[in-house]
Amino acid sequence: MELTSKTFTANGLIPAPYTCDGQDTSPSLLWENIPTETRSLALIVDDPDAPNYTFVHWVVYDIPTQIRQLPEGLSTQKEKLSGGGTQGTNDFGNLGYGGPCPPNGTHRYFFKLYALDRVLGLNSGATKAQLQAAMSGHVLEATELVGRYGR
Repeated sequence: MELTSKTFTANGLIPAPYTCDGQDTSPSLLWENIPTETRSLALIVDDPDAPNYTFVHWVVYDIPTQIRQLPEGLSTQKEKLSGGGTQGTNDFGNLGYGGPCPPNGTHRYFFKLYALDRVLGLNSGATKAQLQAAMSGHVLEATELVGRYGR
């Protein structure tokens, strides 16, 4: 599998409009070459450079296999995405995307896409921990895209 973005390049800087210093707009994400036996996809975006613990910025799951992208600017007010997929809760305590907002320095943001052998059926608002527990034993393949942002 391959995960890319029209918003930033691999290991490149995430532009300010997609961060807390801008409009906190979710970036575009595109993927290809998912395994044929995939039944759903899941996305976790987190920051391992955050103080004290890995900070979660976005959780999305039960993305249908026919979807090959998440467009820029998805609503943080909608539990269900247009075309399918369910948004979870980030570590800001909100539904959907919360952009990079490092307290200082440059942090890395890992956009991790998982191909799963089943639809998880979690309620909206699930956390990263709940998603990871549900995905356990069901990941067919995973890929990641890393972006950076600093203040």
